[in-house]
Amino acid sequence: MTSIPTPTGGQFLVAALYKFVTLDNFADFQQPLLSTCKDNDVMGTILLAHEGINGTIAGPETGIQNVLAWIRSHAEFTDLDAKFSWAEDAPFYRMKVRLKKEIVTLGVDGVDAANNAGTYVDPKDWNALISEPDVIVVDTRNDYEVAIGTFKNAQNPKTTSFRELPTWVEDELKAKPDTKIAMFCTGGIRCEKSTALLKSQGFDEVYHLKGGILKYLETVPEEESLWEGECFVFDQRVSVKHGLEVGDYDMCHACRMPISQQEMQDERYVKGVSCPHCFDTMDDRQRARFQERQKQIELARKRDENHIAADIEAAKSQKRAEKERQRERSQK
Repeated sequence: MTSIPTPTGGQFLVAALYKFVTLDNFADFQQPLLSTCKDNDVMGTILLAHEGINGTIAGPETGIQNVLAWIRSHAEFTDLDAKFSWAEDAPFYRMKVRLKKEIVTLGVDGVDAANNAGTYVDPKDWNALISEPDVIVVDTRNDYEVAIGTFKNAQNPKTTSFRELPTWVEDELKAKPDTKIAMFCTGGIRCEKSTALLKSQGFDEVYHLKGGILKYLETVPEEESLWEGECFVFDQRVSVKHGLEVGDYDMCHACRMPISQQEMQDERYVKGVSCPHCFDTMDDRQRARFQERQKQIELARKRDENHIAADIEAAKSQKRAEKERQRERSQK
């Protein structure tokens, strides 16, 4: 099991976990797991489906350990691994355990990541693999994630959601069945399912980075790294660098896009209201709503309170923005 890193000043332990496993009785886990999380002051989101479990949770170290122990007490998850980091502020304000058709949505029936994924490659061996001249390296993440960092010479499918990857594979991946293909993602879950997709389509030599980008950045020395930029993460850290140090990106709370320090100097950037990515896509009514929300967030901070309503609204804004980007892509 992955060890917990030494605290770096943060009081909240963050655990990212997933496992592909046939889980016929996944609905039976929902309420007991939710109760276990709440009893241990753990917040976040966990997804359960027939194909397994996926989630990110945060809370006190003891609470996280108790929740993981409860999950591992079940035969299906005895070897469940988790990736850990520390956060100074609470990354999540609610606890949700949701039942889903897939723990990561690809939208293709018959993809069996539990039994037919590609070959794991340890981070220490990854550089050698992707440096081979005939290997096709594929970043399975979405375009806004790739924009702030990726591996040298990796192909970017330019997707706005994981559901678009199968179409890209069919239309754009120019490879013979015996071509070596190396796939990677943030923590391992998307590339694990992506390699299963390729194997179901007849590709034989398919590999994926064990533990994802996060394990690579944690274990491979920066001076030996083939990673360029920073890695987007789905919590309040926004991005991380080598050694999993918090990165330099912030997030636009209107469109939920990562924004650089340079973009925050742009006149179109207004904290909590707009950024260069979304400034031209919103109307006065939306700006007024975001301005009021930001005002309430700042007032809550002055009172040393978490503004849960703003967090919920931000999540809704992200979904609206993602749907809008998908519509724009479909019209091109």
